Amino acid sequence: MAAPISGRAATVPQPPRRILRSVPTDRDQELLGRAIELGRRGLGRVSPNPLVGAVVTRDGEIVGEGWHDVYGGLHAEVAAIAAAGGCDLSGATLYVSLEPCCHQGKQPPCTDAILSAGISRVVVASDDPSDRASGRGLGILRDEGVEVVVGNGDIAARARRENQAFRKHARTGRPWVMFKSAMSLDGKVATRDGDSRWISCEQSRELAHRWRAQVDAVVVGIGTALADDPRLTARIDGVHRQPRRVVFDSAARLPLSSKLVGEASDIPLTVVVSRAAPRNAIEGLELAGVQVIVATGGNEPARVVSALDQLGELERPVTALLLEGGPHLAGAFLDAGEIDEARFFVAPMLLGGGGKDPAVGEGVAKIADALHAIDLDCAPSGDDVLLTARLREW
Repeated sequence: MAAPISGRAATVPQPPRRILRSVPTDRDQELLGRAIELGRRGLGRVSPNPLVGAVVTRDGEIVGEGWHDVYGGLHAEVAAIAAAGGCDLSGATLYVSLEPCCHQGKQPPCTDAILSAGISRVVVASDDPSDRASGRGLGILRDEGVEVVVGNGDIAARARRENQAFRKHARTGRPWVMFKSAMSLDGKVATRDGDSRWISCEQSRELAHRWRAQVDAVVVGIGTALADDPRLTARIDGVHRQPRRVVFDSAARLPLSSKLVGEASDIPLTVVVSRAAPRNAIEGLELAGVQVIVATGGNEPARVVSALDQLGELERPVTALLLEGGPHLAGAFLDAGEIDEARFFVAPMLLGGGGKDPAVGEGVAKIADALHAIDLDCAPSGDDVLLTARLREW
C-alpha cells in the first residue's frame, strides 16, 4: 500500500556539493600547456581578441582540441567541443588557456556552449582582465555546478605572457609596445653619417618581418620615413593581415609621393601630427587616403601617450605595435613609460665614435631610476645575438 501523501511537499534529495579543487594536478598543468600551445596558432590572426586554446578530455583521454583561429571566428572552447565530433561530453573536462567569455560579441558566450555540452569540470590557465569578464564566466559556471580549477605558478604566468597585448589594452586602453632595434657591439644603430644598412644579418631581418606580421601596427618616426622611404610591410609567406603603418610626423611632412602614402588605399596608414601641423598638409594626406590623428600634450612623451590612446580606440583597435624607431621617437616612447618589451639584435661589429644611439631623449639622471628588465633572454639569430627583455607584466 502506498504511503499517504502529506500536505507538505516532499523533500527532493540534493546531489552532494561538488568540492572545488583550487590547485591543478600535474596532468592538469600538462593539458593547460597544450591549450596554450594551441592558442599560439592564432598569432597575427585574432587581434584584438586574445590568443586562446582549448582541450576537451573524457575519462582521461583527449577527445577534442581547438583554438581561436581568426578574428570573428569560433572561440577556442566551441572549436574544441565541435572537434569532439558529437562525443557524449557529460562529465568531461575542458582545459582552456583563458577564462571563458560570458558575453555576446561576434560569437555567443562560451559559458553557454560549455553548459550545453554537459562538461562538468573546467580548468583555466589565466584570468581575463577585461571589464566584460574578470571572473564573471567562472562565476556562472560555478553557479551551475561546474567544478572550476584555476591554474597558478608557472603555467599561469606562461598563459599571461602569451596575452600581454590583450591584457594591457584591457587595462589601459593602449597598445602593448615592442621596441625592436639592431645595433653594433658598442651599442650603435648607425654610423656617424647615418648609414645603418645592414647592421643585422639576413636571418634577423626575416625574423623582424615575422614580428610585423604578428602585430597590429608598425611605428616609425618621420626621420626614418624620410631617410629610408620604407613600406613597413611584412614581406614573408603566410601573412594573414598586413600591419597598420604609423608615422609620428608632428609637422605632417610625409611626402605624398612616398611608398607609404602610395599603398595607403590597400594597407592602412596613420600619420600622427601635432596641433601645429599645417592644415593644407593634413588635408593632402587625408585626400590620399591617410588617416591623420592629432596627438595632444605639452611635450613629446605626452603626445606619445595621446597617440597610443587614440590608436587603442580605433574601430578595430591596435593592441600590439612594433616600434622600429628611429632613436628620437624611441626616446620619446621610453620617456613616456610606454615600452613593454625590447628586442635587440646585436651584430658582431664595432662602429666607434660618432655612431647613433638606439634611443635619445631625457632618460634618467640616476642608475637607481633605470627601467629594469623583469627577465632577459639571449638567443642566436644567424650571425647576430638576439636579446629579449620584458620590461612590464600586465
